[in-house]
Amino acid sequence: MNNLNPQIGQLVKILKGRDADQVAVVVAIADSRFVYIADGDKRKFDQPKKKNVSHLAFQTMISSEVVNSLNESGRVTNGKLRHAVAMFEQSTET
Repeated sequence: MNNLNPQIGQLVKILKGRDADQVAVVVAIADSRFVYIADGDKRKFDQPKKKNVSHLAFQTMISSEVVNSLNESGRVTNGKLRHAVAMFEQSTET
């Protein structure tokens, strides 16, 4: 599912690049083609990765914890990012 309107806090699966097949969270939107993603583990909030939206598979899950934290303070802890990724991975296990 490729949603052309990425949202902050939305979970994405990385399709291309060194981090392919990993899950991350959108922490900022640069423009219509690029977003910044972080997972709180290898890619911290302070050093998000700029990714082309065509290299990402946008998931339906949006982490309300991440959204609320960014709205309140403009930042989010790496622990919350890791938690959001872990919750998503749990929900997709079969």
